[in-house]
Amino acid sequence: MYLMDYHHHTNNSFDSKAIMEEVCNEAIKKGIKEICFTEHFSLNPVVPTYGYMDFERYFHEIRDCRDKFQDQLIIKAGIEICEPHQLKDKYTEAFKPLELDFILGSVHNMNNEKLRKFLGDKNSSSAYSEYFTEVYQLVSFADIDVIAHLDLLKRYAINTIGNFDFNECKDLIASILEKAIDRNIGIEINTSGLRGKLNETLPSVNIIQLYKDLGGEILTIGSDSHFAETVGAHLHEATEIAKECGFTSIFKFDKRTPIAVNL
Repeated sequence: MYLMDYHHHTNNSFDSKAIMEEVCNEAIKKGIKEICFTEHFSLNPVVPTYGYMDFERYFHEIRDCRDKFQDQLIIKAGIEICEPHQLKDKYTEAFKPLELDFILGSVHNMNNEKLRKFLGDKNSSSAYSEYFTEVYQLVSFADIDVIAHLDLLKRYAINTIGNFDFNECKDLIASILEKAIDRNIGIEINTSGLRGKLNETLPSVNIIQLYKDLGGEILTIGSDSHFAETVGAHLHEATEIAKECGFTSIFKFDKRTPIAVNL
């Protein structure tokens, strides 16, 4: 099996202390063949990711690791953007000089507030409806390759309002997936939820199945790890989920071009 981890953070992200070289060493030990470092980045000055990313340093580390591990590990340069649909033109300009292989788009903030604060005293119906509506805006207007952890809100809501009702949200989720398919944007199986109380992937299996049923093809798998030791966590489980949902391939990216890899 060609193992790939297409969502990993290092100390180039504000919320990780992982060292890229150590992540690569651990990936090789686990039999991972390809990794994409997807560091947090935002041009919105009021969100936590703003002002932390140093692209010169990041690409220097990418080049060093490619040189060191060239015969053992394929290393791709990626980015995870917070709410990129809100500042589309600025992101386009910022990324022009960068040789990125892969761009994840995510909703980490609502109304410039972290998701935990956004939840406030909202009930499940209104919170998830507002969140998925924002994800629809992201997939409609942002220049991204894949939607990161499509149902992320549940990670922060699980201790208060709980997980969302799939049937209640199905139409809105379907509209997100249909728009993604129309714009040639994929989704990921993010395994981070398997390492905590959620005990399920992000998005959940029924969303992955719906994406497939609607004709979706572009699917990546990522650990969303922020530590060297959890690189590639649960990749095998995610691969089995992809197969059970009817996928015969997952995707890697090169210079933002999706390339199918048989499962």
